[in-house]
Amino acid sequence: MTAVLSEEIIVALIGLGGSGLGSLMGILVSSKLTQYRLDKLEAKVDKHNQVIERTYKLEGEVTELQHDVRDLKQQKG
Repeated sequence: MTAVLSEEIIVALIGLGGSGLGSLMGILVSSKLTQYRLDKLEAKVDKHNQVIERTYKLEGEVTELQHDVRDLKQQKG
């Protein structure tokens, strides 16, 4: 009975080790995927921020042009 119990314990420990290793590998793969997605999201946010900055600059330039047009109309009339 002692030999059977030892075999059961060994099998249980092997199963535990396999489960632990499988869980660890799953966590590592999930972590890499999450990091990849975060990197892609950061790239999209950077691109969006560049568009916002360009839009802000263009709005300023349009405002200046509107003032110039208004001034020209006042000088003419």
